[in-house]
Amino acid sequence: MPARSRTGARSRWRQGHGVDTSGQRARKVLQEDFSRFDLILGMDRANVRDLKTLASQAARYRTHLYLDSAAGKAVDVPDPYCDGAEAFASVYRMIREASDALAKRLGASASPTSGQASSTM
Repeated sequence: MPARSRTGARSRWRQGHGVDTSGQRARKVLQEDFSRFDLILGMDRANVRDLKTLASQAARYRTHLYLDSAAGKAVDVPDPYCDGAEAFASVYRMIREASDALAKRLGASASPTSGQASSTM
């Protein structure tokens, strides 16, 4: 599927499912993020490896695989980029369910003075 078609398919899928990403912007993770945030999650093992390479030795414990932290499943989130709308829907459901579980787990252990949250990757 050509890149232009993939972009349009993703956009139509998001709009059709009420997913508004217009206010979101991606940025590179910076070394100072490892002291700024309590938890940094990578969507796949390659992300986690790259993040741990960027982090200082003392901050590497903050970096984890997303589905392992969220749902107790040590698996990568698949990349639906080259697949059709059903792949996006499947990955979206997977992330949504895991995010709900992670929010509950973090909410149960959060203190009023806990760190910041961000979705930069």
